Amino acid sequence: MIGVVIPAHNEECHITACLSSVLSAAAHPALARRKITVVVVLDDCSDRTGEIVLALGVSGINVCFKNVGRARATGADYLLDAGAQWLAFTDADTVVPQDWLARQIEFGADAVCGTVVVDSWEEHGELVRSKYMEHYQFVENHRHIHGANLGLSAEAYRKAGGFQHSAAHEDVHLVANLERIAAQIVWTATNPVVTSARRNFKCHGGFGEYLAKLGISLGMPVLNTKVSAGISL
Repeated sequence: MIGVVIPAHNEECHITACLSSVLSAAAHPALARRKITVVVVLDDCSDRTGEIVLALGVSGINVCFKNVGRARATGADYLLDAGAQWLAFTDADTVVPQDWLARQIEFGADAVCGTVVVDSWEEHGELVRSKYMEHYQFVENHRHIHGANLGLSAEAYRKAGGFQHSAAHEDVHLVANLERIAAQIVWTATNPVVTSARRNFKCHGGFGEYLAKLGISLGMPVLNTKVSAGISL
């Protein structure tokens, strides 16, 4: 069984596209003999996200953590209890490719760290896009870590101690623990996901804030109160 975990906080504008892509990935012919369960962890949602998840026939877990690490861990625990042997993680503002899950399984590794592609740079502009592209590597054996594009075996997840209940960088901590236990990690750019570059991001310390701080370094105004300008890039 393959389990997919998606944390969500008020994502009614993005969750349909996200789940449609995940369900398409779950229907890949290479996975025909596998059971695949998708769960959305609805963290303090006050909009229609839960209704949309239900309408699409996907399981939802209602929590009030306001903590993405704990939300991911809760979804993982739910799927492990259900018998999942592989766990895949993405975000509610992200669209995955049709072969996303199939590629993860195909590698035969303990964990797979994939890359992300930004959906649109319209809110940031060309200067931020150029600055970002100076540092991002769309190559094999990159070292980028994204909770929006991560997969690992249930055994590796348990051995590494799972996700910490942290409000940010829970993915980085998990991968560090995977390296500590000498897990076999594939760093690939062959299964990129498309994620939002919105400036009204939801997670402090995450990808959205990183892009916002790139903008600050280039003299752009702060539009999100979650941005901690004092944190260096």
